[in-house]
Amino acid sequence: MHSLVWLPLLLTLLMVTGCTKPAESVETTSRSPEATPPPVAPGQTDSRKVIVAFGDSLSEGFGVDPGKSFPDQLQQKLDEKGLAYRIVNMGVSGDTTTGGLGRLDYAVSLKPSVAILELGGNDGLRGVPVASTKANLERMIIAFRKAGAAVLLAGMTLPPNYGPDYIRQFEAAYRDLAAKYKAPLIPFLMQDIASQLGSQKGLMQRDGIHPTAEGHAIIANTVYRYLEPLLERK
Repeated sequence: MHSLVWLPLLLTLLMVTGCTKPAESVETTSRSPEATPPPVAPGQTDSRKVIVAFGDSLSEGFGVDPGKSFPDQLQQKLDEKGLAYRIVNMGVSGDTTTGGLGRLDYAVSLKPSVAILELGGNDGLRGVPVASTKANLERMIIAFRKAGAAVLLAGMTLPPNYGPDYIRQFEAAYRDLAAKYKAPLIPFLMQDIASQLGSQKGLMQRDGIHPTAEGHAIIANTVYRYLEPLLERK
């Protein structure tokens, strides 16, 4: 299991509120359910293919300045490499897989070439049955693929106080779906920053959950390693 930084503040919240407390107790929703694609100058059209970052606060960039989320920094990397893709950030802080289903139609309507599916962490923090989370993620994968999008699945894990059995089932849900649909899987989105060392290096915010701008830059590099082969095939 991955080593994580989950500071006492989070553990205290979980002990006081219980596992069924909505994820918004940890994250504050601040983005509208339907993200707007980057603006295009009047009289111009944007012919670049769309990549949708469909997730929660980790995609939205909770707690960092505008332009510093990992989708923003991933866009910079694509631009630097001359790749004609634009990322639409559909990250919503506090969102669960159930919330994701509620805004899935809009994401599909963008006709993305690739969908970076980063949801499920808040389900785990709420203690949602793994089978429900897995079923919701599967519906999203099917919908995106039916619309012609490749899906890059971002895995997640949980604090150790959730118990080894639940955590094992939770992590396995991502692996099972990736294998079933032959989708590339990032085993753990924050694998390179969510550790005690990462916290000491300033890669995690004080809540121990969300990355700093520097942490998002590392996540952008991680995502790009898995994303690049999908772009080459397109």
